[in-house]
Amino acid sequence: MSFQTPLSISEVINDIHSKKYLLPSIQREFVWSPEQITMLFDSLMRNYPINSFLFWKVPKEKASEFKFYEFLRDYHQKDNRHNPKANISGSDDVMAVLDGQQRLTSLYIALRGTYANKIAYKKWDNPLAYPKKKLYINLLGAPEDISYEYELEFLTEPEAAKMDDDHHWFPVGKILDLKELSDVMDYLITSGLAANPDKGKAQYANRTLSKLHAVIHVNRIISYYLEQSTELDKVLNIFIRVNSGGTTLSYSDLLLSFATAQWETRDAREEINDFVDEVNQIGRGFNISKDIVLKASLVLCDIPDISFKVDNFNRTNMLKIEKEWDNITKAIRDALKLISSFGFSRENITSNNLIIPVAYYLKSIGLPNNFETSTSKIADRKNIKLWFVSALLKRVFSFAPDGVLKPVREIIKSQSANGFPVDAIFDHFKGTNRALQFTDDDINNLLYSKYGHGDTLVILSILYPWADLKHSFNVDHMFPKSTFTPKKLKAKGVPENKIDDFIANYNFIGNLQLLEEIPNIEKKAMDFDVWLNQKVPAGGLADYKKKHYVPNVSLDFSNFDVFLEEREKMLIQKLNFELKK
Repeated sequence: MSFQTPLSISEVINDIHSKKYLLPSIQREFVWSPEQITMLFDSLMRNYPINSFLFWKVPKEKASEFKFYEFLRDYHQKDNRHNPKANISGSDDVMAVLDGQQRLTSLYIALRGTYANKIAYKKWDNPLAYPKKKLYINLLGAPEDISYEYELEFLTEPEAAKMDDDHHWFPVGKILDLKELSDVMDYLITSGLAANPDKGKAQYANRTLSKLHAVIHVNRIISYYLEQSTELDKVLNIFIRVNSGGTTLSYSDLLLSFATAQWETRDAREEINDFVDEVNQIGRGFNISKDIVLKASLVLCDIPDISFKVDNFNRTNMLKIEKEWDNITKAIRDALKLISSFGFSRENITSNNLIIPVAYYLKSIGLPNNFETSTSKIADRKNIKLWFVSALLKRVFSFAPDGVLKPVREIIKSQSANGFPVDAIFDHFKGTNRALQFTDDDINNLLYSKYGHGDTLVILSILYPWADLKHSFNVDHMFPKSTFTPKKLKAKGVPENKIDDFIANYNFIGNLQLLEEIPNIEKKAMDFDVWLNQKVPAGGLADYKKKHYVPNVSLDFSNFDVFLEEREKMLIQKLNFELKK
């Protein structure tokens, strides 16, 4: 391995664009945030070092023995996170990047591509939540943030077009077209920046754009070492060591690196990435990661040691996973379909490890089709749901998940012939810090779950077993939340000494119900008693009250405290029936 003559950023970007530089299959995917990219460019503009790079030269006659991927060009957090597979059928040697992928991808995206990450508070499946943005630099002044010397922002085109006396947003990628310093001067003149009546701002624009030109075209910033060995073990070892810093390799990245190199008939990286993308679309959406898929693979293949250690990523285990891949994916897919039918999704599952025992059970009984809807599996589904909900609410996977996965796997393996062994699992953990049994105090504490909290929908799914949560059910305040203000409660005739107590308790589960989307929209802020009289047919009122645990007390707003107390008694009775073993 030898140190090479440094390169300019523009040279490397052009070579990436022409696919001269590629990524080996052992590389992780792009993970840098917009803030990391702007910090990188600010460092470059301030002449800060950005560390050296490590390239791997693979001779053309050896290149076909390895898998390579192209650099990501337009990053989209939901729809374009995976690097496309490279075609290496040409006659040139391959130059692969072992260290520096995140920095080089960031440079490429900033200069030639786009970055689309989700806007906060918008739903993950909303296409409008991911606007495409490019990197811009303000040529008229420094930012307010003192940690930056230059104002760099990822902006949409309409955002960048909003210029004022203090902002002229220059697209950073345009500097690639300004190859000569004279091109920079021409831009300053034609844009009017050079003629700015504020001489200080004119000088700032000149210095900033000239500096950007030097950073991209003139200064030889890309210092790199070149490795030319074709021994995969050596290259893997180098890769793992040099990637131990920065954005640390996850265990799934490491396992995927070994799997990709050792699977014989499939491309592990593509298979796993495609599968993750597929199953995350099931139901209302999940958040299954490569980590969970690979951990599940170890469990479902009955590999004795399921911990994420390098020793477990050996060729024997990886080939076993490859052989079982179709069964593994069907088991996980069917488990997620089942869990989705219980009303769970990315929004209310606190640990995806919960999915693995369900998948293992389905695989152990032969992967029957339509398990989630089969009438012959009703009792089995009920037991699986009891275990799932109990483990979720009890947070049994909140630490050291292997301590649950291994014994549960052994119990299922030995006792699955008569259905999901929920009793044996409960008995195994009884008296431990992972006990699944619910005490009276545990049940009472569930009533303190609030509107909007993850556990609330879980608890409501227990209280409303008839509600098919795959469809649009909303969590509704029975006594409308908009009325719980001192002024409105007083107008409703609530005594002064009760107002604070009413406001403190209206958001708890005792005042929550599940309603289908249309009835919930119709209800809006109507008083509960008024809505019942107007919208629920007289002949169906008794059934409604039974299904929604409505006590036989006055539903006048001034009686909210009595309603809450009596309804909570009904909820506790139902939770005891469903959760106590």
